[in-house]
Amino acid sequence: MQRLHALSFKDSFMAAISFSNLDQSALQAYRASVLHFHADPAHHADAYAWHEDGLLLVADGKVVAAGDYQKLSVQLRAELKSELKIQDYRGKIIMPGFIDTHLHYPQTDMIASPAPGLLPWLEKYTFPTERKFGNPAHAKDVATFFIDELLRCGTTTAMVYCTVNPVSVDAFFSASEARNLRMVTGKVLMDRNCPEFLQDTAEGGIRDSEELLKKWHKRGRQLYAITPRFAPTSSNAQLQLAGELAQAYPDAYLQTHAAENIDEVAWVKSLFPESRSYMDVYDKYGMLRPRSMYGHCVWLDNHDRQRMAETQSAIAICPTSNLFLGSGLFDFKGADAAAVPLSLATDVGGGTSFSMLQTMNEAYKVARMATTYLPAMRMFYLATLGGARSMQLEGTIGNFVAGAEADFIVLDPQATPLLARRSERTESLEELLFALALLGDDRAIAATYAAGKLVHSRA
Repeated sequence: MQRLHALSFKDSFMAAISFSNLDQSALQAYRASVLHFHADPAHHADAYAWHEDGLLLVADGKVVAAGDYQKLSVQLRAELKSELKIQDYRGKIIMPGFIDTHLHYPQTDMIASPAPGLLPWLEKYTFPTERKFGNPAHAKDVATFFIDELLRCGTTTAMVYCTVNPVSVDAFFSASEARNLRMVTGKVLMDRNCPEFLQDTAEGGIRDSEELLKKWHKRGRQLYAITPRFAPTSSNAQLQLAGELAQAYPDAYLQTHAAENIDEVAWVKSLFPESRSYMDVYDKYGMLRPRSMYGHCVWLDNHDRQRMAETQSAIAICPTSNLFLGSGLFDFKGADAAAVPLSLATDVGGGTSFSMLQTMNEAYKVARMATTYLPAMRMFYLATLGGARSMQLEGTIGNFVAGAEADFIVLDPQATPLLARRSERTESLEELLFALALLGDDRAIAATYAAGKLVHSRA
């Protein structure tokens, strides 16, 4: 990687940091180029910190500092009175772990299944696959593989859908807890318009959800999401109860799908003729609120977007899934004009890759087809701090402010011959990140750390 112009941005915590009171035995140090965001590059020129020769310091699973290697190393030697062992990743880039805000772990085994559209795809593949998740052993096996794939692709936090069966939730949270990951998931709610073998009831589904919420929400790093699959598969009674549950537990999450596909939108209109729009169905039941995440949102109008912005409801943009199922092109201009919180998501298994780099690749193309230009800097923001902000978790994950959880990845611009050749010829940080987004995949993730612990190494 050729030397890039290093822009000097001061992180707000750097001036006050002191190492003299730290337990040196608990301090971990990582040397590489360091990148993280403190604002959206679409709206702020000074949106990120880039240290070409940088140092990330971690202790007890939390970020201590991130900055210039020479400055920090001099301060470390002066205050600790000794040399600190440093993990050397020079030639690579350390940045916060990716945050995937919408995907389905039960669909892992049906990824890349052919169908002419969303609704037939659900009937032929999705529902029969999800039927198997009443079996604890099967649910555990898929959850373990799924998390392996996330970590291999550099994703350290995800908002995940389970199935209607509570067993699927316990299996996922148990697998996540075992690795001390920051994950969000919940039992899917469906009491109509689905096979009987997947139906719950309005009251029973909410009762199970509340029990799981009480069991798992904020247990370690686990967080619960109230999860109606989408409006057509929940009765008015179930949506009413789900909204009431969301209001009763405002620090819990709510996740669902909205306006993904034209046929789906028409179906919702026929089921809820009294509602102005698809999003208005959720609004009626009190589901537009902070910590709510809506997948897709391709076919919204300006009124919908304005309501989402007013209520701090967020959108998970799912480009690979929208292209695969022919759902449509996300309107970046409309969403930005309304100031809706945005993030990126793979939507496995409608999405065709666990890799957030591959998701950036498709997001860029979707934006171009919709007459929008999406810089690489913005894409990496959406996959890190943008996700954290959408989830109301800024300061906890998503960047390297002091005290944030030390979830980070090591990106390798030399991971493949083509990527290495292109990286050597880049002349700016934007060009380098663009090459990683368009040419990178899981092979570009040299290492993944969660709460300061190595949880994946390509080596």
